[in-house]
Amino acid sequence: MTKLFANPYLLLTLTVLFWSGNMVIGRGARADIPPLAFAFWRWAIAFLFILPLALPHLKSQWPLLKQGWKPLVVLGLLGVGGYNTFAYLALQETTATNATLLNSFIPIATIAISWAFLGKRLRRVEGLGVLISLAGALTIVGRGDLAVLTHLKLNVGDLWMLLAVLDWAIYTIGLAWRPAGVHPMLMLGALTSVGLAALAPAYAAEMMAGQVVNLNPGSLTALAYVGIFPSFIGYIFYNKGVAEVGASQASLFIHLMPVFGTLLSFLFLGEIPLWYHYAGIALIFTGIWLTMKK
Repeated sequence: MTKLFANPYLLLTLTVLFWSGNMVIGRGARADIPPLAFAFWRWAIAFLFILPLALPHLKSQWPLLKQGWKPLVVLGLLGVGGYNTFAYLALQETTATNATLLNSFIPIATIAISWAFLGKRLRRVEGLGVLISLAGALTIVGRGDLAVLTHLKLNVGDLWMLLAVLDWAIYTIGLAWRPAGVHPMLMLGALTSVGLAALAPAYAAEMMAGQVVNLNPGSLTALAYVGIFPSFIGYIFYNKGVAEVGASQASLFIHLMPVFGTLLSFLFLGEIPLWYHYAGIALIFTGIWLTMKK
């Protein structure tokens, strides 16, 4: 089992599965949970699980954290304070379809930033794999109809989602500068602390404006899920995956979100997959295989 969870590709796949559920819940619970409350409590819950695993390493590794505090602050603001907040704000105004479509451009944004500022280059087969997997994601989101994609209209929520895409691409690349030698749990604890410190005043302002959480079994279950799986477990898996395979390859797994969205809809909503779901899934896995192929 330990060897199985040491596989970075499995960790990245599970991460995207958790994040797919987060997108669905973020849209479905928007009437009960305001966006900043969603982001704050998501990470507050995750912090309860992270803290007891991070504290044993704090004393011995404090000098490493102190030395690398600048990248930690930036990564905490981007990965914890930024992306999820922007995504929840987006899901208040836009459809899950639009959000998933725009989220599919994270790998493209990651590769483009790596190319423009870091001089990273993809092999031709890797570039082809990225394009094929993107085509698969668009096939699912557009339901196999080009007209669906061409008639999508951007609104304020879509602009928030584009900001989330840029935020996550920079975070993924920025993980290369995290302090070396810091235990993963202590690292996640430090990032979460920074993110919560940034989210707290924004959440307070939201409450002062009269937007509060409607406490009920559904909203509490939603917060528990996003706090444990996409945040606590998902970020551990994603950070380790990026460390193993690099930013460009790791970000490509984001294209699996429409795949998991299709599977979750089938399992929990009884929605039967159609031909374009199978075609899109085949394209996505083909693209990922080409990109990972040595």
